[in-house]
Amino acid sequence: MDAITNDFGDVLLWSFWFFIWIAALMVWFRCLFDMFGDHTLSGWAKAGWTIVLVFVPWLGALIYLIARGRSMTERQLSKAAEMQAAQEQYIKQVASTPTSAADQIASAKSLLDSGVIDQGEFDALKAKALA
Repeated sequence: MDAITNDFGDVLLWSFWFFIWIAALMVWFRCLFDMFGDHTLSGWAKAGWTIVLVFVPWLGALIYLIARGRSMTERQLSKAAEMQAAQEQYIKQVASTPTSAADQIASAKSLLDSGVIDQGEFDALKAKALA
């Protein structure tokens, strides 16, 4: 059996360090993606941050989070607000129904002309739209 799996404590400790390693990778990639998504940062600043994040990843990510954490949050909140506004606009566009009586009567007339409804149903829809 492998030496790392001889003791439950060793397995637990190995799992803990593996979790820390995965969390550090997630933070590192988050800093990297935020840096390249920031339009206010110049190319030289991006190059400098990239060098720091590549050569000293733990310290670079920590410094990046301290120095630019507030702007990361602001960018994330504005992006979420834009996405929510776009989603609300899409829902309104898809779920909208004809609001004016003329639109409803025209829609009912096209259904009558295509044979989907009969004259009685058209009259009922017309009366409902005019009410």
